[in-house]
Order: sequence, then C-alpha cells, then structure tokens
Amino acid sequence: MELQPESDGQPAIRPTQLIFHSIAAAWTPRRTYEYWRDSTSLESHFAVGYDGSIAQFIGTQTRADANFLANRRSDGTGAVSVETASNDNASDMWTNAQIATLIRLGVWMHQEHGVPLRVCRWASDPGYGYHRMHDAWSDGGTECPGDKRVEQFRDVIFPGIVKAAEGTPDPASRFAPFPGDDYFRDEPDSPLITAMGRRLVAEGCGRYEEGAGPQWTDADRRSYAAWQRKCGFTGVDADGWPGRVTWDALKVPAV
Repeated sequence: MELQPESDGQPAIRPTQLIFHSIAAAWTPRRTYEYWRDSTSLESHFAVGYDGSIAQFIGTQTRADANFLANRRSDGTGAVSVETASNDNASDMWTNAQIATLIRLGVWMHQEHGVPLRVCRWASDPGYGYHRMHDAWSDGGTECPGDKRVEQFRDVIFPGIVKAAEGTPDPASRFAPFPGDDYFRDEPDSPLITAMGRRLVAEGCGRYEEGAGPQWTDADRRSYAAWQRKCGFTGVDADGWPGRVTWDALKVPAV
C-alpha cells in the first residue's frame, strides 16, 4: 500500500534499527494506510493488525517520519517503524498473531539489512527497540507502547527474533538500556527500578531501609549517588539522578 508522494519524495536512509509502536486504535493495516494517506504526513513503514496481517507503506531505505529524529541523523542511518493495532490507550497486549508477524519482520530486517541482534542501548545504537525507549524517537514524549507490550518485547518478541534468526544476541542485550534522564524524574513504578536497586545493593551502594522496590524513591536516589561516587564522580555529577555513563557501568539486567 504505497504512500505517495512520500514514497518517492522522502530522502533515503540506511536502516539500522527496527522500532515497534502502538497506534492507539484497533485499526487494520488498510485503515492505518488511509489515515497516513488522508490525515497526516507522519507515516510509518509498516502496520500490523490484531490478526497479524501486515502492510508496507514506505520502502525500508526511505525515511518515514514516525520515529522523529531517528530518521534525521547526519550519518544517513535511520529506523524502520512498525505501527500495531491496540486499544485506545495502547495498554493492551500484542496478540499471538501480532507477535508472530513482528518476529518474522524482525528476522527479515536482520537478514535483509543487517540489523544486529541486540536491543538499542541509546537512540542511535543499531538494533531493536520500542517507541518510548529513547526520547529522540518521539516529538514531545510518548507512552507507546504500554507496559504490557514492553514486557512482551523483552520476554517474547526480541528473544523470538534472535531464536528465529538462529543468531547469537549481542551480550549488551542482557542489560537494560538507559531509559533517559526524564524517566527517573517522573518517579516511575517499574520492575526496572527494582533491578537497578538490586544492582546498587550488590555494588555495596544500597541505602535502603527495607530493600529495593519498583517505586522510585529518595532511597534510590541516595543509593545511586553512592554509585556515582564509587565511579569517581563528585559534586553535581553525583546528585543521584542516573546518567548514561554510570547506568551502562551498573549493568542493570533487562526486565
């Protein structure tokens, strides 16, 4: 379902990433195509319906705008985007049929374009990800996809891509990528915070009275500040708010 004039008019990219989205609508690929065609210029490359049906709108070596700055990098690399049908607030799980299609598409991206079998560790890092993973992938923030789909990505879809591609995942895929500076300031309640806290305790930096939990608290910030100091940072660089350098060094397990 080729979109014109975008398909011919958008600049070329060298695809190095595949990013999954939820469109916050229970749309078929045909309806998604009609929306991109008639209502907006912020198109995706693919769409997948609840039944696993898939359509392509833009060539994978041509820019589609759903991933914002991921397709505007100066080195010419870019991200391939796939919208997926969801409920109105993108909080439901992917269906088994959607999962099967996303895995097949992920394998094809690895075989066709050499996308490495790892989770994107930062916004320009080649690999696989989901839309809300990195701030540079959205314009003004996004909750897409919801928590249930993020869990499916980590537990089912990405491991399924690796297994189906008969490859070996990059060792870095075992660790959670840095979720961005703003993530922690929003005081998240997430298994990722528990995993972080356990690593801080293991490094001798835990400042918890009752142990690490999923809700970000001042105890997490004090513990992380101790980790920053252990890494050699001082002053404002050891204020307890996680940054990419110390986060990558902490090696928080993917959850």
